[in-house]
Amino acid sequence: MRVVRASKFRHVFGQALKNDQCYDDIRVSRVTWDSSFCAVNPKFVAIIIEASGGGAFLVLPLNKSGRIDKAYPTVCGHTGPVLDIDWCPHNDQVIASGSEDCTVMVWQIPENGLVTGLSEPVVVLEGHSKRVGIITWHPTARNVLLSAGCDNLIIIWNVGTGEAMIQLEDMHPDVIFSACWNRNGSLICTACKDKTIRVIDPRKEEIVGEKEKAHEGARPMRAIFLSDGNVFTTGFSRMSERQLALWNPQAMDEAISVHEMDTSNGVLLPFYDPDTNVVYLCGKGDSSIRYFEITDEAPFVHYLNTFTTKEPQRGMGYMPKRGLDVNKCEIARFYKLHERKCEPIIMTVPRKSDLFQDDLYPDTAGPDCAIEAEDWFEGKNGEPILISLKNGYVPGKNRDLKVVKKNILDNKLSKNTEKRDIVSLHSNSSPRVSSTAHICVVVLTSIPDSTQRA
Repeated sequence: MRVVRASKFRHVFGQALKNDQCYDDIRVSRVTWDSSFCAVNPKFVAIIIEASGGGAFLVLPLNKSGRIDKAYPTVCGHTGPVLDIDWCPHNDQVIASGSEDCTVMVWQIPENGLVTGLSEPVVVLEGHSKRVGIITWHPTARNVLLSAGCDNLIIIWNVGTGEAMIQLEDMHPDVIFSACWNRNGSLICTACKDKTIRVIDPRKEEIVGEKEKAHEGARPMRAIFLSDGNVFTTGFSRMSERQLALWNPQAMDEAISVHEMDTSNGVLLPFYDPDTNVVYLCGKGDSSIRYFEITDEAPFVHYLNTFTTKEPQRGMGYMPKRGLDVNKCEIARFYKLHERKCEPIIMTVPRKSDLFQDDLYPDTAGPDCAIEAEDWFEGKNGEPILISLKNGYVPGKNRDLKVVKKNILDNKLSKNTEKRDIVSLHSNSSPRVSSTAHICVVVLTSIPDSTQRA
């Protein structure tokens, strides 16, 4: 009988970078909303900051560490505080933001970072009647963006045309705490204030599975999809203990596994690595990161370790796998937000060899999209296009985001004109012939003689 479970992640250890590699003198946002306040990709780190007269966030190139000047340019087009930001997975220079001003804005960042303040977004997406607190890009389809607001409404946008393609109304009776796509973007799972976890097929606009009172506590829950299709949730018990649970969407009556953790009141933000099946839990207001491995053997969720620092965290950014240093066996990198600082934390698996470790770095999701937005809305699915990290990730040239808006006004005008022409053709017996009548005449004269005589 095995006393200790074998795992290559048993000895993962965390290490905070030195002060000169941190981003200093940043006024991190104080807005009362349970989002991560930070988004990272292999080029930039974006941080929501305090701003007078509206909402703003910083976008810093990863190498721009040290003290950040107070006059450093920001992205500042929102008229209310920014609540959530998310980098596009298929373009490292495109970022979306949701705000208290009820709008979603999509921004194109210059290749070398901001030189002057950016106040003109590529597109403004308007459709929510209350503040927008959740933004998340589709994992495999280009230019598909999900937003959820405090109006209990989920909208899925085609950013390429600026249109709201799907609106999921009347599914959530209360505020939505979190929304997450599955691996190929065919389903979403949501956590709501009514304590229910829902798995939704957005294109059919129907609930595939739901679990009421997934966590019985009143504090906010979080739900994410795992790569095998199961749902991982964090929440609170009736006794205000923090919990994590694993669910099968096909049978949500009973949880696969439930773990009690502690009695702290900070919301647990889950970050998931689909390649290694490790979940990292960062509590808001905590000073630790706990990590768990998810396997097929009971108890399914295995505690690995805890990384602890002195300072509590205000938010957390999580680097995609392609942005990590494979030569140092780095399996995760976090960007921890303090009150006035952003501190990178590296998670490493200790290995003696300097060679590429295949078992730590299976092929991971690359920056190429599998399908276009139009294909996805028509019902097609695409699995993530994987890349190897053997020689390190080399970023390619990103193409500019172009938005081609359809002029709805033109469509309405042309429809109204056609209706008017048809009405005048039927009601008017005078010799004046409309353009529609001309078309009719041409059609009649092209009919064979025998048919005309009949």
